[in-house]
Amino acid sequence: MALALGTFAIGTGEFGSNGIIQLFAADMGVSIPQATYAVTAYAVGVMIGSPVITIAAARLNRKRLLLALILLFLVGNLLSALSVNVGMLIAARFVTGTVQGAYFGAGAVVAAYVYGPGKGGKAFATVMAGLTIATIVGSPVGTFVGQQAGWQALYVVVTAIGLLAGAAILLWVPTTPDLDGGPVAQELGALRRPMVWVIMAVAALGISSIFAVYTFIGPYVTDAAAADESLIPVALAVFGVGMAAGNQLGGRLADRYAYRGLVLGYGSVLLFLILIATAGGTIWLLMPALFGVGATMMLAIPTIQVLLTTYAPEAPTLMGSLNLASLNLANALGAVGGSVTLGAGLGTLSTAWAGLVLTAAGLLLFVITAPHGARLRRVQTAAVA
Repeated sequence: MALALGTFAIGTGEFGSNGIIQLFAADMGVSIPQATYAVTAYAVGVMIGSPVITIAAARLNRKRLLLALILLFLVGNLLSALSVNVGMLIAARFVTGTVQGAYFGAGAVVAAYVYGPGKGGKAFATVMAGLTIATIVGSPVGTFVGQQAGWQALYVVVTAIGLLAGAAILLWVPTTPDLDGGPVAQELGALRRPMVWVIMAVAALGISSIFAVYTFIGPYVTDAAAADESLIPVALAVFGVGMAAGNQLGGRLADRYAYRGLVLGYGSVLLFLILIATAGGTIWLLMPALFGVGATMMLAIPTIQVLLTTYAPEAPTLMGSLNLASLNLANALGAVGGSVTLGAGLGTLSTAWAGLVLTAAGLLLFVITAPHGARLRRVQTAAVA
C-alpha cells in the first residue's frame, strides 16, 4: 500500500500533465505541439536521470532510497507549480522525471522481497497498481482541478499526495538489511547483456502507442469527436480502468508464461488503434477503444519486467529502473510521433497511426529476437539447476 501510494502520486503528476496540456499551452501562449515538450522533458528525465540515480545509489538501502526519491519528487512538483513560462516548466518536469524509474526499480525489489521467489510479475504489477489507479482517479480529478482552479493546482495536489506517500513509506516499508544495495560494478555489469538492450528497445517502441493516444485524449474528445471538454476526465478514467484491468492480468501472465503477455498485448492493441484512427470521431466508439488501448498495452509491461530481470538477475533494481526508462522513452516517442502527424496536418486522430507504426515495429523486433532470448533462458535455467 505504501509503495502503491508513491506510484499513485507519480502517476497523477505524469498523466495529469497530459490532461492539462491545453490549459498551460494557452496560459503560456504556446501551441499544443510546443507544450508537449514539457511531457517529453519528463520522459527524458526518467530515461537519463533514473538509471544514473539507481547506479549512484547502488549500495543504499532500498527504503532510504525510496525516501530520498520522494523528497526529490516534492521539489520537482513544487517547481512545476511555480513555473511562469514553458522553459521553466520543461526544466521542472525533467527534474521530477528523474525520480520515476529509480522509484519503480527500488519499489519492485521491496515488493519482490515481500512476495517471495517466483512472483516477480505480481510484485511489479503491485507497484504499477498505483500508477494505473492514478489514470482512473488521480489524472481525471487532477485534470478537473486544473480546469477549475488553474493548471498549477494539479502540481500542488500531487505534492500533497507525495508527502503522504513519504510518510507511508517511513512507517510501513520494512527496515531490514535484506533490502541493502550491492556493488556498483554488479549493477553496471548487467548493461553488458545484449538482450537487456533488446527488451528495452521492444518496450520503448511497443508501449509508445499508449502515449500516442493518451497524450492527445483532450483533442480527441473536443476536436475529433466534437464533445464537451467535461468529457475529457471521463475519457481519461475509461483509459485508466483499461490500464488497471490489463495490469492485473498482465502480472499473472508474466509469472506463468514467458512471452504470452507481451505478444497478446502488442498484437491486440493494433486493432484498437485502427478503430481510433478510423472511427474515433464518434464518441461512443472512441470510449471503448480507449479502454482497449489501455488494457492491451498493460498486459505487456509486467512481462517486460520479468524478462529484464531474467536476463540480468544480479541487478533487479536497475532492471526496474530501465523498464521505466524504456516506458518513458515510449512516452517521448508516442508524444513526438503524434506531434509529427499533427504538424503534418493529418488530423487529430492521426496520432493513433503513429502509435500503430511504432508498436508494430516493437512487435517485429521481439519476434525476430525471441528465439535467441529463449535459448539464453534455457542456458540460465540449466546453470541454476
